[in-house]
Amino acid sequence: MAEAILNQPHFQDADKAREYLEALRWPHGPVCPHCGSVRAPLKLEGKSYRPGLFKCKDCYEQFTVTVGTVFERSKIALNVWLQAVHLMCASKKGISAKQLERMLGVTYKTAWFMSHRIREAMTGDNATLLGGPGSSGIVEADETFWGTATNAKGDKLEKRSGVAHKMMVVSLVERNGNKRSFHITAVNGKTLGAVLKSQIDARARLMTDEARAYKTFSTHFKSHESVSHGNKEYARGDVTTNTVEASFSILKRGLVGTFHSVSEKHLQRYCNEFDFRWNTSQSQGYSDTDRAVAALKGISGKRLTYRRIGGESQANA
Repeated sequence: MAEAILNQPHFQDADKAREYLEALRWPHGPVCPHCGSVRAPLKLEGKSYRPGLFKCKDCYEQFTVTVGTVFERSKIALNVWLQAVHLMCASKKGISAKQLERMLGVTYKTAWFMSHRIREAMTGDNATLLGGPGSSGIVEADETFWGTATNAKGDKLEKRSGVAHKMMVVSLVERNGNKRSFHITAVNGKTLGAVLKSQIDARARLMTDEARAYKTFSTHFKSHESVSHGNKEYARGDVTTNTVEASFSILKRGLVGTFHSVSEKHLQRYCNEFDFRWNTSQSQGYSDTDRAVAALKGISGKRLTYRRIGGESQANA
């Protein structure tokens, strides 16, 4: 099935890929990324111009469909970019940069940078609060721990009993809806409160486990209901955190089985990637192709440079 999909023209030919992206990004005609003009631009044609080059009739700047996107100034053929997007969107537990290197025929450094650019496109704007009108009104919250955290100098913390030396992630899952995850420095009322109050509608029902940190701001929401895992209680009517815990199992399987080693510097981007696939899952009505289209619609205004991302030769797999 995957091979049949990747045999489509826009995955095999750079010009077809450009036409595909133009139709997707500009369904009503080209839009100047410099000034926003929608007036039909001048199409520059001839041997002196590269394919797909336009000149705005208002600001007179030249542009192509990749200007102002995560693909801008890339030397990688656009059809190879589209292959990478599809592979990352179709892989439930993610796909490593080493695997992309082998499948796309690029260097490891290039594959690693491409994957982070695509993760940037997958990042949502979180403009709408979870649990608001039109949703189930229920938001589950829980935290998980991964790997070993680092100090201000970038050195890994000494391993000790408990979870104080680990990287920490809190996830919010709207029942039958979207998920958002955030890398936090500590699990306490201050850090959790900042995330929950900024992401969850005050009219929502909040569901957590019995952790004390959640009780300090529970009155902010319509209700705060919890299950006691310590007493082997995992569901009481519709009160449960099973959905958010299920999302952690997918995240952990990807981090352990696909990426193996994810640094604290880049953990948030990996969380964003897994959130994106959760929010565009088959249960939400998305196919692999729909998911790739959703990722491509997020490429605008998110240009990412290698220096900004902190690229290193020993970067994550």
